[in-house]
Amino acid sequence: MLVPSVKNLIFDLGGVILDLSVDHTLSSFAGLSGMAKEKVHELYYSTPGFLEYEKGQMDDTTFRNFIRETYCISCGDPEIDQCWNAMLRGIPAARLNLLTRLQKEFRVFLLSNTNSIHIQHINEVMLPNGNGSASLDTYFHKAYYSHRMGKRKPDADIFEQVLEENHLVPEQTLFLDDYAINLEGARSVGIKTVHVTSPDLILDYFHA
Repeated sequence: MLVPSVKNLIFDLGGVILDLSVDHTLSSFAGLSGMAKEKVHELYYSTPGFLEYEKGQMDDTTFRNFIRETYCISCGDPEIDQCWNAMLRGIPAARLNLLTRLQKEFRVFLLSNTNSIHIQHINEVMLPNGNGSASLDTYFHKAYYSHRMGKRKPDADIFEQVLEENHLVPEQTLFLDDYAINLEGARSVGIKTVHVTSPDLILDYFHA
């Protein structure tokens, strides 16, 4: 139940607004490289480069070369991007409509661990009438992306930046994320949290 004192909403992107399946990307890399999927999975979760890219410590060209080296792939940028974007499964119109409605009642923010290749794909391909001019940012009063901030959830400093820049009172702010560890980071600075455990939980939660 939404607490009456809440005035600000901070949404995660993947698994909350956007349908996400990392498995689709890992399967794509396995198919492209011929490497066993178990090894692809192991490297994805153990190799620092993926987190570094989310923190903006690699540009897109460096990241694509990192992918080629990590998975022993020899192919062009379009094939790399297609595999990398395979995890992005779509954004249902009902969730975008909900965000538009909530902007009239709350201050609404996005806080996502993401990267420029994904954001470009979302804006150019996945949004309604996506033609290169659409922007996910328009569904929020302000959108925060880890690769532009140089920070990642669940670290407290990323939440502190959002609070400070927008003069938000933590106790009046609700953060919704599908990863429990990210919720811990938000709670460490006093933000209320909701664990998004199913794709359409936010529609039920806000009675959309």
